[in-house]
Amino acid sequence: QVQLLESGGGSVQAGDSLRLSCSVSGDIDSTYRLGWFRQVPGAECEGVATIDRDGTTMYADSVMGRFTISQDRAKYTVYLRMSSLKPEDTAIYYCAASYDSTYITLIEDFYTNWGQGTQVTVSS
Repeated sequence: QVQLLESGGGSVQAGDSLRLSCSVSGDIDSTYRLGWFRQVPGAECEGVATIDRDGTTMYADSVMGRFTISQDRAKYTVYLRMSSLKPEDTAIYYCAASYDSTYITLIEDFYTNWGQGTQVTVSS
């Protein structure tokens, strides 16, 4: 299994952009999918975006057209480019790894390894 470490969070203004990075330690080739999730304290964890080993992606409706997930497996890294940020994007963002190859999903139960998260705060 792998370990995940997020970076790149911070405080920005509405409309700004931010890029999150997730560094993967261990056998990245064993992972089938790498995803980004977010959570606001007291609320459910929300799947944001995910990318399969072959590059297939899936996005939550709330971020479609604004966020872009990408990966560089040779560098053991997955990215989340966030543009046109809104105050409602404020959350702790987590990177997660899935070993399930059945179908692409943003359901957190299908993800096994999780990072510790990075805070993103968007002010209006």
